Parts: sequence; structure tokens; C-alpha cells
Amino acid sequence: MKRQIKTAGLMPLTLLLSACVTTGGFMGGSSGGVSVGPGVAISDEQVVAGLPEGTPRLDVVVPVFNPGLPEDPDDYREENVWPELRRAEANRFAMQTKQALEKTGVFGAVRVTPDAKATANLYVLGSIKESNGEDVALHIEVVDIAGKRWHRKTYKHRVKEAFYQDLRNDGKDPYQPVFTEAASDIAALLRKKPARELALLQSVADMRFAASYSPGAFGRHLKRKGKTFTLASLPAANDPMLVRTRAIRVRDQLFVDRLQAHYEGFSGRMDESYSVWQKESFTEAKAAREAYRKAMVEGIIGAVIAGLSIAVAANSDSRTSQGAAAAGALTSAALIAKSFQTRAEMKVHRDALAELGESIHADLAPQVIEFEDKTVELTGNAEQQFSQWRDYLKRIYEQEATPQVRI
Repeated sequence: MKRQIKTAGLMPLTLLLSACVTTGGFMGGSSGGVSVGPGVAISDEQVVAGLPEGTPRLDVVVPVFNPGLPEDPDDYREENVWPELRRAEANRFAMQTKQALEKTGVFGAVRVTPDAKATANLYVLGSIKESNGEDVALHIEVVDIAGKRWHRKTYKHRVKEAFYQDLRNDGKDPYQPVFTEAASDIAALLRKKPARELALLQSVADMRFAASYSPGAFGRHLKRKGKTFTLASLPAANDPMLVRTRAIRVRDQLFVDRLQAHYEGFSGRMDESYSVWQKESFTEAKAAREAYRKAMVEGIIGAVIAGLSIAVAANSDSRTSQGAAAAGALTSAALIAKSFQTRAEMKVHRDALAELGESIHADLAPQVIEFEDKTVELTGNAEQQFSQWRDYLKRIYEQEATPQVRI
């Protein structure tokens, strides 16, 4: 299906949200810095709620989470991971993180993007470590536009049975506490930063965006060491080339702003099926976990009794002791057999989880929607289309810089 869009109006684009991340997405970086923001070809006053007056607002980008898929597809079922569900969660969790950050009231614009190459002052990068309905674990890393890491932590939450028993929780997401906790920690980090340091990040963002379009003109204003950047100088505020790059940046932000409706729509379309999956999987995951724990305890007790029985038989010739040893061995065999039986029950629970995963897998199959315009055509998934959009903006910049050239 194709849709006409007007370049000037930047009509919203329907994108492939459920497949816009890959197994090789963000997984963290070295302690010296993390690669975020637009590529740069160079060598190595506002009152904010809860912040001191004069503290600048920081714009935040939350790239779609890394889904945490096993490298070998053969391990998907073994680890109870369903690719389509995880990719869908990668989009959904990024949106939930955005919403939690907005509720803190201490940030500027918070936007979900297909990757970490968009321009912002702060980046919240997430990876899904676990999500089975009962347990959720997310690795969150916070990096600023200068490449400095602010925070790195794995957040975990176990859903309690009481959550589903409380009628007041109807319509609420059982995973919400993990996003609220992460957002609260990030807001607390921001409150500790001096206003001057935050303002400097805004200047670094300006220069990195400008240098990504004209490295020759703006690269000299930045110093780079590995993945970190420092500001060497600033061009004149009325520099014609800087004015052009700022105009391009406004168009880029408008595009990303209008992407938000698509991420919100995708998350909304997930709600019904996903909430059913969470509730049903909670029951199965909890039962499987308890079955596994029970099997381990029974297996250990059986092994201990067997060991004691052998020791008694080896150290005694009496019929009574031998009888006790035999009884112990029989008890041990019975417990170990029961352990295997419990493990079989656990497999049933895992199979039930697999069926649940397969059902939502079908509901959330990716959809590729092409659209075209007389000026630009963007195709593929969200990450691909966003990359094409950035290339298109560079063509606009080049056209404005050399008006005689037709593109």
C-alpha cells in the first residue's frame, strides 16, 4: 500500500515499528564513551519543574530498545523468546520509558527514535534482558551527546499475584514500576548536574549536528577523543551556514515529533493482545518457576538420602542397618522419580508459554508500508526510513548551499 505525502507538510509516515530493531542493536559500550548522535567526520534560561531556576531543559532521545534476542535462532525456543514479540516489546518499552520520563517534568522534549543517531542532549538506551509475564529485566544506560556515560543499571521487577487481584489495577501495565524506577533515577541524576554543564551539552549538540552536515565548517569547533566530544569553540551566532543547519535541524525534529504518533499507535494496537499475554504468561511463568524450584529441592533431598544410605551400608554389617539403607534407597528413588515428574510438569508450563508466544507472534507480525511523494520516497522499516530521511535532509542542505545544483 502506498501513501502520498507532501514534503512541506511532512505528513506522518506509517512505518514498520515491530521490526525496526535487530539482534545486533545497542548493547552498551566501553567506559570511555558510547557512540550516539549524528555522525561527525572529524578527528579523534528556562524554569524546569523540580530544578533550580535557570536550569536548561535537555531534549532526550529513547531509541527503540535492543530486543535481547539470542544470537542463534535455534536458541529462541530454548530460552522462551519469541522474536516478533520481543521486537514489539522493544518498541513498546521505549514508548513506556518516554512516558515515564515525561512524567518527571524535568526534561525538554522526549522522543522515541529508531536508533541512537538522532540528535538530542541525552540518550536513554535500553536492552531487554527478560520478559516472561512474571519477571521483567531491562538494562538501561544513559549517555549525553558528548559521549559521557551518566548511568548504567539493570532494572528488575517481579509481578505479584496481588496485582491481578486488585480491581484498581484494571487497565494498568504490571511492568510499569520498572519504567517509573528508571525514570526517577535518571531525573535524580539530572538534578545533580550544574546548569552550566547542561547548557554546554546543548552547544555540543548544535555543533555535532552542524558538523554532520558540514564537517569542514564546523568540525574545528569540536575536539574528539574516541567516542567523547568536547567543545573547542563556537561560531558566530549569525554565521550563515549555522543558520542553515539550524533550519535543517528544525525539519529533522519535526519529522521525529511526528514519528511519535506512530510509536504511540503501535503500542496502543498492542495493548489488548499484550495484556492478555502478560496475564496468561504470568500464571505459566510463576508455575514453571515454582515447579523448577520444587524439582531442584526434591532432587537434592533424594541425592542426600541416597548418599546417606550408601554410607550406612558401607559402614555396617547389621541387617537393621542394611534394611535402613535399602529403605533409604527406595525413598531416594521415589523422590528422584518425583523430581523427574515435576520437571515434566514444568515442561508442560513451558510449552504453554510457547503457545502463548506463538499466538501473539501472529498478532504482531511486521507490516511493510511503502509511501511515496514527488520529492522523496522512504521505504523499509523505521530505521531504514529514518536513515533515508537524514540523507534527504543532507541533499536539501547541499541544495541550499549550492542553489545552482538541481537534485
